[in-house]
Amino acid sequence: MNKTLEQIEAQRQGGKIMASIFQKLRERAKAGVNELALNDFVAEEIIRQGAVASYTEQADDFSGVICISVNDELIHGSPEDNILRDGDKVSFDLTIGYRGMCVDSAFTMVIGDKMTAAQKHLISATEQSFWAGIRGIKAGSTTGDIGFQVEQVLNKAKLGIVKEYIGHGIGEKIHEPPEVPNYGKRKTGVVLKVGDTICVEPMTSLGSPKTVVGSDGWTVFLKDGSLGAHYEHTILITEKGVEVLTK
Repeated sequence: MNKTLEQIEAQRQGGKIMASIFQKLRERAKAGVNELALNDFVAEEIIRQGAVASYTEQADDFSGVICISVNDELIHGSPEDNILRDGDKVSFDLTIGYRGMCVDSAFTMVIGDKMTAAQKHLISATEQSFWAGIRGIKAGSTTGDIGFQVEQVLNKAKLGIVKEYIGHGIGEKIHEPPEVPNYGKRKTGVVLKVGDTICVEPMTSLGSPKTVVGSDGWTVFLKDGSLGAHYEHTILITEKGVEVLTK
């Protein structure tokens, strides 16, 4: 979708709101806190900052405003009446709308100070793969260039690369073309243009990357029960590189 300067600026401002919400969410995600309380906090912050909850608007069968995925839940976890505990791995994935335009971001953390070496490796390498994926990207690069760079980092880290779920374009809707896989070959896929806004979001596992969808129709579990991580930002393609809008 060709975006106007006003639409891009709306995404830029929405990204600032997103970053503010996530900063506060990190501080509140502690042992003893209920998932539903975190969901309610995010819902209040979205309204307070003049944004809208995109899941509520565009996915009306989802029970919350933010995805909260704990331990073997990889992505799309529906907020539940569940108390977080020390050592839990939690991924948060949020999409908000601002002035008619969406932005999307996700991060993974461990509750408390009981992070294991494996959890640290999983989360660190997943984040590193995102930054590697967008390094050197600019107008004229391809989605395959991004996927190739993400894949190299994850293969070196010996993490499973989840292939059923991928990044995407974003604009008036949460998911728009092009598809942005976390694997691929250089100079293949869709050529990126100035003004494109896309979401790059590596999704990884310590074990097998095979997934299964839960009975709620939303929550995606790792089939072997291992831990997974998710890291995502909305980025803007420019002539000289990229601008990360949600950080």
